[in-house]
Amino acid sequence: MDSHERDEGTGRRVVWAVAETAIGPLLLAATDDGLVNVVFHASEAVRDRALRRLGSRLGAEPVEAPGSPLLAEAIRQLEAYFAGERRDFVLPLDWSLLSDALGFNRRVLDALVSAAPYGTVVGYGDLADRVGQPGAAQAVGAAMGSNPLPVVVPCHRVVESDGGIGGFGGGREIKRTLLALEGVLPQPLF
Repeated sequence: MDSHERDEGTGRRVVWAVAETAIGPLLLAATDDGLVNVVFHASEAVRDRALRRLGSRLGAEPVEAPGSPLLAEAIRQLEAYFAGERRDFVLPLDWSLLSDALGFNRRVLDALVSAAPYGTVVGYGDLADRVGQPGAAQAVGAAMGSNPLPVVVPCHRVVESDGGIGGFGGGREIKRTLLALEGVLPQPLF
């Protein structure tokens, strides 16, 4: 990131870009510490709301910088993922937007990465068991809903124990599309 992208008031830098993907435009934002946010449906109105929220939460005015090395790498990895050439993401992550960056939600999101590699799913209850909180399936659902880095931290791989796909911040159709891309569900007919 260039020095002109650093917020004069806080000294923190927040950069962003929009990536066009198979599931629509994604807003990607990063700090010096790593990728901090992925936002679905990044139309101009959604993007502007997300950027205001980011600026408020992180204390720095986000600057458009698609050429930022971290954002360029994130976009490259997303393109490879959607082309079926990448199964996981290797990027530095900034958990600043996670309300309990060291608590339950973070433990669940960390466990998710190892519990459900590409092409697999894990149940909400199974994930609760993995973090030592049996019976906390609803809390796991809340942790998935708080994930500031969807797709990169694959909350779309968490499903209901009865076989339902469960909710998803990007919408169920996007969750189905991601699971189909990974071979968990059949590709839609149309």
